[in-house]
Order: sequence, then C-alpha cells, then structure tokens
Amino acid sequence: MKALFEQVTPKIESSISILELNMARFDAPYHFHPEIELTWIRKGYGKRYIGGKVSDFKSGDLVLVGSNVPHCWINETEKSEENVLATVIQFTQNFAGEMFWQLPEFRGISKLFELSRSGLMIKGATRQQVVVKMTNLTKVDSFQKLILLFEILYEISSSSEIEIIDLRPTEFGFSSSDTHRFQKVFAYLIENYQNEVSLKTVSEIANLTPTAFCRYFKIVTRKTLVEIVTEFRINQSCQLLRNSEKSVYEICFESGFGNISYFNKTFKKITGKTPLQYRNLFLVQHK
Repeated sequence: MKALFEQVTPKIESSISILELNMARFDAPYHFHPEIELTWIRKGYGKRYIGGKVSDFKSGDLVLVGSNVPHCWINETEKSEENVLATVIQFTQNFAGEMFWQLPEFRGISKLFELSRSGLMIKGATRQQVVVKMTNLTKVDSFQKLILLFEILYEISSSSEIEIIDLRPTEFGFSSSDTHRFQKVFAYLIENYQNEVSLKTVSEIANLTPTAFCRYFKIVTRKTLVEIVTEFRINQSCQLLRNSEKSVYEICFESGFGNISYFNKTFKKITGKTPLQYRNLFLVQHK
C-alpha cells in the first residue's frame, strides 16, 4: 500500500467527480487530495483510516472527509465473497465560487466543510435521504448534479444525525510541494505504526535530514512524529478494547507499545481513562 497525493480530475463538463466502485478489494491507498469526499459504502466491511483515527466500517456507512485529510478504506472481504461496492463523490470546496459560501444562507454548509476535517459519519434518516440523492446523481445532467449536491450538503449541514469520527483531528497544512514530499511518509506510518518507527527511516523516505524532517513535519502536521505515531497506536488500542476480549497486556503490544506501564500512562493521558476503565465504560454504554 503506497500513500499518494491524489489529483482528482473531474470531467470537463462537470465540477463534480462521481465514482462507482465495484471491485474485489478497495485499492485506493492511504492518500489525500484537496477535494472534499463523500463516500457511501454500499457493500463491504473492514478498517477505515481517517487522519489519525482507525475504526471499522460496514455496508451502508456514509462518510464525509474534508480537504487534504489522509484516508483510506481497507476491506476484509474474502476472495470467495462478492465484490465490494461504493459510490464516491469528490468536489472542491469552492466548486460554486470562492465567495459563495460567505453568503448568510450558506454559512451552515461552510461550517460543515470545517467539521469534515474530523471526518463525519452521517446516520439515520439523513443517511437514507442522502444516499437516494447520491444514486440520482448518476442519472442527471451537469446542472442537475450541482442542484443535487447543494441539496445533499444542506441535508447534512442541517442534520443532528452526524457523528464526528476523529475527536482529536490532525490538521494537515499541505502545500503542493508537501504532498509529494510526504506521500510516502504517511504510507510508511500507516503500515508500520504497530512496529518500531525509525526517525532515520522516515527522514530518508522524505529525503530530508532527521533535524530538517522533524522541523518540517511539525510545520505540516502541527504535531511531532512521536505524537502522530502515538495517536495511531492509541486509536488502534481503543478499537481492540471495544471490539475484542484480548487482555490489556496483549493489546498494549499489538498496538505497537513496547512497555505496559508506558502504555497505561499514555492511554490515560490521551483518553482520560485507564484501558480497563475505557473498556468497562464502553460495555456499560452498549449493553
């Protein structure tokens, strides 16, 4: 899996890209692009990576991902099963014009774009209404596509059936040169955060000295390399605490921590709870 800066090129006659995916496995790598992305998983299940958040996805999920937020879906469908299906809409934040969203009538949508940097799960009746409109997007002309997209964004922005995916979002300040420099770095991190992550290795991947890499990485991500890797590990441990019966000791090492006391200390610092408190609270809330 290679991380890529994806350049999305809509059709000449449209400012919106619509992708209908039907494949054995989702093959999009951990990537990022300036376009905002709305993804409807019609069939499939597996792991979803948005920013620094690792979580499960399943058929029916509808997710809005903001501009330049690294993301990917890795499905766990077996080869013998049917293909995975998804509908993906991509559009730039200024597809209607740079000043458009400053109008009072569209401030709700403008706020939605800001929230989408955390990744948003759309649920309930709102999800049902949106996926119907997404289905219709493939059947209408370019002008009607714009109208439907406005309706979709309005539905989401005015809904309370929204769940923030990453409560501690990482803000990425990518420039066009950053995207090419760091595309391989994020691929390495997403594949290796459960193992020892070497500053020397990631510096070489970025073609920078370790000192220059640390400085540049902090400017781009607003966090240190250690903080980013730790967030991946804590998110993975949270998922295992929620969805498995493994012991805290097992989860500690499976998430990439090499020391149980350090894991417990770091987990409580970030989540405000010990691993056992986190698991017990989750079980109580989901009885």
